[in-house]
Amino acid sequence: MDQNSESGDGVRTGVATNIVDAVVAAILLALGLTVVIASWKLGATWTSDGPGSGYFPFGIGVLICISGAGTLCMSLFGKNKNTEVFVDREQFTRVMQVFIPALVYVGAIEIFGIYISSAVYITLFMILLGKFSPIKAIIAGLAVNVVFFSMFEVWFKVPLFKGSIDLLSFLGY
Repeated sequence: MDQNSESGDGVRTGVATNIVDAVVAAILLALGLTVVIASWKLGATWTSDGPGSGYFPFGIGVLICISGAGTLCMSLFGKNKNTEVFVDREQFTRVMQVFIPALVYVGAIEIFGIYISSAVYITLFMILLGKFSPIKAIIAGLAVNVVFFSMFEVWFKVPLFKGSIDLLSFLGY
C-alpha cells in the first residue's frame, strides 16, 4: 500500500473534495450573513457626518457572502468539480492523533499552567508518536521547559500563565 489509504480493491474512499468545499462555503456564507445583519443593525448607511459604525463591516460581510455563495455554487454545480477524496480514514486518523492531544493540552494549560502542560505534552508526543524512549522524552520535555522558564520568567521578566494549580509556586515566580 502506498501513502494513500486504499481499500482492498485499490480505491480510496472518503468524502469528496467538492462536498468539503461546499460545507466550508456554506459556513462562510452564514458568517457573512451574520456580519451583514449585525452591521445593518449598527448602521451601515452613510450618515450626515460620514459612514455609520456598520458601514465598513457591512461591505466586508457582503464580500464574504459573495465569495461563499460563489464557491458554494461552483463546488456543487460547476463543470470542473473536484470529486477526488478529500481525506481518507488513515489521513483523518493521523490528523486526529495530533488534534485531540492539542485540545487536551490547551485545556491542561488552564489547570496546570503552560510549563507543566508543555512538558507533559512534549514528553507524551515523543513517546507515543515519535517512538522515542521514555527517558529521552522526559529529558527533552523537561529541558525545553527549563529553557523556556529561564528565558521568559528569569531573563525577560515576562510571567507566563501558571494555571489554577500552580505546581511551580515553590520557585517563587
